[in-house]
Amino acid sequence: MIRYVTPLREGGSLPAIVEADDDGLYVLKFRGAGQGPRMLIAELVSGELARVAGLPVPEVVFAELDPELARTEPDPEIHALILDSAGLNLALDYLPGSVTYDPVVQRLDPDLGSRIVWFDAFVSNVDRTAKNTNMLLWHRKLWLIDHGASLYFHHASDWDAGRAQSADPFLHIRNHVLLRSADMLREVDDAMACSLTQETIETIVGWIPEPWLTARSNRAVGDQRADYVAYFAARLAARSAFVEEAVRAR
Repeated sequence: MIRYVTPLREGGSLPAIVEADDDGLYVLKFRGAGQGPRMLIAELVSGELARVAGLPVPEVVFAELDPELARTEPDPEIHALILDSAGLNLALDYLPGSVTYDPVVQRLDPDLGSRIVWFDAFVSNVDRTAKNTNMLLWHRKLWLIDHGASLYFHHASDWDAGRAQSADPFLHIRNHVLLRSADMLREVDDAMACSLTQETIETIVGWIPEPWLTARSNRAVGDQRADYVAYFAARLAARSAFVEEAVRAR
C-alpha cells in the first residue's frame, strides 16, 4: 500500500480505501483492528469459498502495510491503527460508484438468493441482514462483501467446542435479508455442497498466513489448519440441519 486515501468508518475492522503500488484502489481490512486477525481469516476463507461456489465476490488480495504511512495521518486513532497493523493485511477490490443493495427496490433471482442464503448459513455469517446487507450493486451486478462476521466458531478458546458447532442449524438465518426470496434452498443444496470439495477447502485454508494463526493461539499451525478443514467437512456432512432450518424460517 502506498497511500491511505480515506477511512470508511464502518464495521469492526475500521476499513479504509487505500491505493496500492499497482495503481488500484482497495478496501483495506486492518489486522490491528479490534477483532484482530481472526476477522481477516474469516474474510479470506469465506470470501474465497464463496467465489469457488460461484458467488460474486470482489477480488481479495493480501496487502503489505508500511508503518511509514502513519507519519502523515493526523487522526490519532487511524495513526495508531496503521502502526498496529504494519505488515500483512487483507484488502478487497474497491468498487467505485457502487450502491448498497436495497431489497425493497431491487428484486433478486430466486436461484442466486437461495445460493447466497445457503452459503451464509454454511459459514455462519450473522451479518447479512436488512439493517446491514453487506451487498453492493455495481454495474447492475450484485457483489457480496464483508465476510468478517462469519466463522464465529473459531473465536472459541476451545477448538473442540468450536468444532461441535459444525452441526449447528444456525438459527440466525431467520434474520437474513434474502430469506423470503430464497425459495430454492433444497434445489441448490447438492450443487453448492459439491462445489466445495475437500481439496478446494484445504487449498483455501492453506492460504491463511501463519502469523494470523499464531497471533492468538499457541497451537501448532498445522493443527489449526486441520481443524478448519475438519470443521467445514463436518459442516457439509450435517448441512441438512441448516438447510431445513432456513426452509422452516422462511
